[in-house]
Amino acid sequence: MTDRREEIKECLKAIEFGVVSTLENGKIKSRAMHFAIDKDFNFYLASLKGDPKVRQLLEKPEINLLLLKGDQGFPAAREVEAVGSAEIVRGDEARNEAFALLEKRSPVVANMKQGGALGMLEVIRVTPSLLKYRVVEEIMRGVGPTVIEFESGSQVAPLRGKIFSLLEEIRAPFLTASIIPVLLGTAIAWARTGNFHFGYFFLALLGGVCLHAGTNIANDYFDHLSGNDEANTEFVRPFSGGSRLIQKGKLAPREVLVESLFFFALGSLIGLFLSWARGWPILSLGLIGVVSGFFYCAPPFKFVHRGFGELLVGLNFGVLMTLGAYFIQTQNFSLEAAVASLPIAILIAAVLYINEFPDFAADKKVGKDTLVVRLGKEIGVNFYVFLMALTYIVLGGSVLFRLISPFALIGFLTLPRALRAMRVARLNFTETLYLVPANADTILTHLFTGGLIIAAYLLQKLVIG
Repeated sequence: MTDRREEIKECLKAIEFGVVSTLENGKIKSRAMHFAIDKDFNFYLASLKGDPKVRQLLEKPEINLLLLKGDQGFPAAREVEAVGSAEIVRGDEARNEAFALLEKRSPVVANMKQGGALGMLEVIRVTPSLLKYRVVEEIMRGVGPTVIEFESGSQVAPLRGKIFSLLEEIRAPFLTASIIPVLLGTAIAWARTGNFHFGYFFLALLGGVCLHAGTNIANDYFDHLSGNDEANTEFVRPFSGGSRLIQKGKLAPREVLVESLFFFALGSLIGLFLSWARGWPILSLGLIGVVSGFFYCAPPFKFVHRGFGELLVGLNFGVLMTLGAYFIQTQNFSLEAAVASLPIAILIAAVLYINEFPDFAADKKVGKDTLVVRLGKEIGVNFYVFLMALTYIVLGGSVLFRLISPFALIGFLTLPRALRAMRVARLNFTETLYLVPANADTILTHLFTGGLIIAAYLLQKLVIG
């Protein structure tokens, strides 16, 4: 059996990828994936965080892998079938060991490593309970498969499907786009005036997140109605293509619409209270957010279809939310808060913009004339580079002209990541899969730059007072 095991391992090393099958709502879902194995026959797979198949594996860890080596003709073909249980690999050491195996076999993992974006991947370990090895020549001679039974695989507690569906539908990881400006406006208010009301801050944060979630969900609903999501075959989860829960039958379109309206209603109620408690200018800012968020994809305005999407996203998730958070604390507006918000406004527009590249063909087909569709990919990628560069020009100029805190220069610490994103985008703007590191780095540049500018104001308050 030892020799047979070694033969199976050698066979697996010669197979480039296999078919991975999982259960979703009682239905079998299959896809081709690259894989790696260790000395104990544990299989390793990699997928983007937030990918539907990761959620499926957490809900139903039972998994089947079918791997075929048929490069020497049918009689010499060999097949390996593995049945087991899947789990997410946790811990830096274990992930690094798995990546070391995967990068030699998976172009996706190798490319993500080169782009410094391994943090965007989940590593899945499949612990087999049963392995079958079939050699066609032997089967034709009436010899059955080699069967290896392993000790019971790891137990993975399935999580409730409803929770995963909700998180996936609102795209929770991207809610940092609304959290950053609220934190920034609040930090500037505290640094400059000493005002900080936790209750109002919490309501501002909750209200902003609700409106953001409502916008995400409404976009899914109206992209479904327009046929955009059905036409999109080049999306890369989780960066583009929406949640696709409607397309997968997880949620009915009506349920998605109701969920969107719920978040808009909750965010609006919070906004009305803050307007009453802190001042009616909040009502104006909130109204702009609700109208531009709901009608981002919805008729009759369809702002994103008219090429205004990037501008509205930058305005809402940059300047307006920062000013609103500042006003809630101080009951005044501030030029400094507006100027300090510009780098994150430009970056969040860049996040949306780079994520539109994978959706280019589908958007063009249904008449969703985003800025990328209007410019075309070749000119469009140059505009992306311009946006990223403009972020640091504005940041440096704002400090130079003493419009914002000099401590904000620590935001330049993210420049190497931004440069890497620009380089990857320039090289791979026509290749959806290889553009992923740029998508990831743009998001992280927004997150870290925003976080550093927030830290700058907190530091100034603590150091200077």
